Amino acid sequence: MSREILLLVDALAREKNVAPDIVFGALELALASATKKRYGDDNIDVRVTIDRQTGDYESFRRWEVVEDNDHEEPSRQYAMTDVNEKGLGLSVGQFYEEPLEPIEFGRIGAQTAKQVILQRIRDAEREQILTDFLDRKEHLVTGTIKRIERGNAIVEVGKLEAKLPREYMIPKENLRVGDRVRAYLLKIDRDARGAQLILSRTAPDFIAKLFELEVPEIEEGVIEIRGAARDPGVRAKIAVKSNDPRVDPQGTCIGMRGSRVQAVTGELAGERVDIVLWSADPAQFVLGALAPAEVQKIMVDEESHSMDVAVDEENLAMAIGRGGQNVRLASELTGWQLNIMTLEQVEQKHEVEYAKSRELFIASLDVDEEVAEILVQEGFTTLEEVAYVPVSELLNIDGFDEDLVNELRSRARDALLTQAIAKEEQVESDMEALQNLDGITPEIARALATNGIATRDDLAELAVDELVEMTGMDSDAAKQLIMTARAHWFEQDQATEQQG
Repeated sequence: MSREILLLVDALAREKNVAPDIVFGALELALASATKKRYGDDNIDVRVTIDRQTGDYESFRRWEVVEDNDHEEPSRQYAMTDVNEKGLGLSVGQFYEEPLEPIEFGRIGAQTAKQVILQRIRDAEREQILTDFLDRKEHLVTGTIKRIERGNAIVEVGKLEAKLPREYMIPKENLRVGDRVRAYLLKIDRDARGAQLILSRTAPDFIAKLFELEVPEIEEGVIEIRGAARDPGVRAKIAVKSNDPRVDPQGTCIGMRGSRVQAVTGELAGERVDIVLWSADPAQFVLGALAPAEVQKIMVDEESHSMDVAVDEENLAMAIGRGGQNVRLASELTGWQLNIMTLEQVEQKHEVEYAKSRELFIASLDVDEEVAEILVQEGFTTLEEVAYVPVSELLNIDGFDEDLVNELRSRARDALLTQAIAKEEQVESDMEALQNLDGITPEIARALATNGIATRDDLAELAVDELVEMTGMDSDAAKQLIMTARAHWFEQDQATEQQG
């Protein structure tokens, strides 16, 4: 029997031009599978090892050692408590094995083993083709639609199959079997049984790769695409930058009589493309991204990473765009939250915030209106800024000497300390109110109170994902806690119904 195994391995290794180890591995899998069938339980874990020199083989049933709370499959796992009781000397992740009577090789037959080996070889070939493809770093993929499955297009790309899911197709695009199609390689799904390449025609990177194809200066590095945002099939914006001051990046990407941008538009089912000049200055970048609307004023809020953009009444609709499209794409492209307003609205909002900061300084720093006004005019908006900015910044303000600066910083820090103490006292008070509710630990109560959740009704109004984010608890426990908090609502409703 041992000689028969060695002869089979040698013959198959020569026939299929694969390493003998692959054949031995396939035989071990086939023998393990047959052993499971003999014991009538596919859930057990069986290991078979074949001696590469003699052809002799041994079979073992094994159990993985796991923590007690992970012991969910007794047929394949050993709890750590049982391991310790038996004195096996194993740790979590190791295996306990018991020998099994080896199954006769003739019972599975050479044909079954051969099928296992052929499948292993096919898998190895497929993996090699995929590896070769990925080594070429081809992000822009061209192929032929082979079939449509549940609305998803299966695309033949050389010797590989790729999937273009329905949600990654351009809306209203009618792709058919036999069509040649271009797409962006979005990801590799190595766990998939079928197509492992996942394609997209809606990804922002797709439009960037199309321009790279049409504009040689991009591939050469003379021009860079710094970002892209899309409303697939309708409109897109791309940000371009030139690394050569002699080259106009916008004109180069548009091409003679618009030839280059039209080629991209044709590939994207008529999607209109705005080519925006990238700038390191965020405000200047936003000005270009909102074109053709003319902007009158921009107020930048670094803390919230947003900008208030003022336009006149005539440009308001254009800046926002149909359904908010223009401002949404500009926001995605620049990475800033953009609030489009009229000049009057921006000035009103600025005045409210200006007055709020002024009153904060008067109340918290115990200064007169003149000093508070100066601080606001110099761009200070919070107590933290007054307390912790470099002393030199405050000393640069006209009329501020060293004594005044030190006094302002000291008062600001005292005010912040007072606020922190008051907040902590409020948190402690809120914790006491929440801890009476079933399912709330001191840790959960503190997390809720820190986030401003002070009452049972506050908790009841939370969504499950909000509670999970605040406390780190799992979604099932969060759902149960919210339902517990809401229980008194239902009791009140029932009482009202009975009275009615």
